[in-house]
Amino acid sequence: MSGGEVTSQSALAKLTVAAPLLAQDPLLALVVALCPPKQLTVATKKKGTDLALGLNNDALTLTHRNAILRSLCGMALHNQLDGAPLYLLGGNSAPGGGAVAASPDAALALAGISSWMSVADSIRQDSQELAQLLDHLDGYLAARSFLVSSPSCTIADLDLYMAIASAASAEVLADLLTSGTKRANVTRWLVQCQSTAADLAASAPGAGTVAVDLDGLIPIAPAAQPVPFFFDGEEDEAAVAAAAAAAKPSTGAAKGGKGGDAKKQGGGGAGAGAAAAGGELTEEQKKAAAEKRAKAKAEKAAKQPKQKQAAAPAAELNISALDIRCGKILKAWKHEEAEKLYCEEVDVGEDKPRQIASGLRPFYNLEEMQGRTVLVLCNLKARNLVGFPSHGMVMCASNDDHTKVEFAVPPEGAKIGERVVFEGHDGEPEAENKVAKKKMFEKLAPDLKTNSDGVIEWKGAASKTSAGPCKAVNGMPNAQVA
Repeated sequence: MSGGEVTSQSALAKLTVAAPLLAQDPLLALVVALCPPKQLTVATKKKGTDLALGLNNDALTLTHRNAILRSLCGMALHNQLDGAPLYLLGGNSAPGGGAVAASPDAALALAGISSWMSVADSIRQDSQELAQLLDHLDGYLAARSFLVSSPSCTIADLDLYMAIASAASAEVLADLLTSGTKRANVTRWLVQCQSTAADLAASAPGAGTVAVDLDGLIPIAPAAQPVPFFFDGEEDEAAVAAAAAAAKPSTGAAKGGKGGDAKKQGGGGAGAGAAAAGGELTEEQKKAAAEKRAKAKAEKAAKQPKQKQAAAPAAELNISALDIRCGKILKAWKHEEAEKLYCEEVDVGEDKPRQIASGLRPFYNLEEMQGRTVLVLCNLKARNLVGFPSHGMVMCASNDDHTKVEFAVPPEGAKIGERVVFEGHDGEPEAENKVAKKKMFEKLAPDLKTNSDGVIEWKGAASKTSAGPCKAVNGMPNAQVA
């Protein structure tokens, strides 16, 4: 849906939304795609930040994103999205779109949905407490399938899942879910929400006109399950122990994400069957299994195209993949709903200023933001930050516990829009989609720091512009830059 208006004489509600905002919010796009097209009029605008839902011929207008989502799932469309097969409000909305049903359980569930969506907002705004949230969720979900009483995922489940799946890099999230005390309950819930979101996007009535992009979300891998083995009941303890030992290599393969290698781990064919039956492989069986594996490997190699065998290794990822430019904040103002965010218009040398949201209110007052020369990471995908479409990131240096933050700035005399490069790394920046899909910034950022003089470096390679190197504005040494 690139612009214009889809109309219907029988529409019960009218949604006005900016196309960039719709593209940045996968949950909003998914719900709009799920809405019956004859009951919802959707008017998109190519620019701006418009988001409003008009009800009863605009007698009532909602402008808060979460309230709009809950209304579309409930009263706005006569609860079309809260009954079989969809239960986006857990089946707790009142029949006929009236007042909330008298049931205290239903009222409590609807209040819970609202609260969990606020939690999702807080994670989008600040993901520092992600580990603590996952711990809480793991305990909370130990005796629950979903966040509130429901036959399937609700709008709150999907909202919080999408917030978590975009709050950290794939490596960080995988580590949080699998290292130390494994969070099996929250992993199970995330996998279920991921599957539900994909199924809904594929079957949505409006999927052909509203683009639902779930590719920006981190894929969640199911927790590895032990390989089952069975007994007749007549085996002795030695046979049981041998079978358990034989299963361990296969379990390890599943944990590594290569379930298809289970036969290889066990030796394959008759040899694996003998081990599972409780006895160790004989030397002859081991030799036969090795020969069989070698033969299969040779046959596979022979079938590979020659050009594929001679393929050159992929180029190593380096800092040139990022498009960091000199910019200037033209105007800044406080975000209306997020107490830690500033909204800014930033000149980065393009035809028009970019809109960017930054969590800098705890560190700079509003006057200090105006007219500031800064560094901007420009090849990030646009995303919605608490209702504000943000395209890029104002870069800062910070200490380890993030209690001190300083602007990362170009030297005096550097041109607005000039790209910052690093010594020995002069490649072209990657496209926004590739940076997001491959998590390039997350991989490169740990080595982007200031040196003892406050100069910004990547793996010891100094930053440079036509006017000199870039620094932390007050010279913060040995600081992380992001």
